[in-house]
Amino acid sequence: AKYALERKAFGKPISTLQSIQNKIADMVVARDAARLLTWRAARLKDEKKKFTREAAMAKLAASEAATFCSHGAIQILGGMGYVSDMPAERHYRDARITEIYEGTSEIQRLVIAGDVFKEYQ
Repeated sequence: AKYALERKAFGKPISTLQSIQNKIADMVVARDAARLLTWRAARLKDEKKKFTREAAMAKLAASEAATFCSHGAIQILGGMGYVSDMPAERHYRDARITEIYEGTSEIQRLVIAGDVFKEYQ
């Protein structure tokens, strides 16, 4: 957000562009949703309650939010986002791997769906 306030294009900060505002808003929603899901799973675990579905939901949301937000940051940064010594480029690489290791996003979806179906059997 700071970069968007400082970077000028066409004589005004890029933060005034609706597309940039939409990206920032979507990134904040994804980040906060993942955070809240993580806190819910942690609370259930602390309370010694079943938390398998919630943990899978948190892992899925957090890994996809990280990829989504880092990709959005690269887009907002433009050409500077692709420079390998910029943090955004490294964050994107780091975020992508979170969707692969410790249970892929597809596996997390199977865990979630399987738990939902158990409710109706």
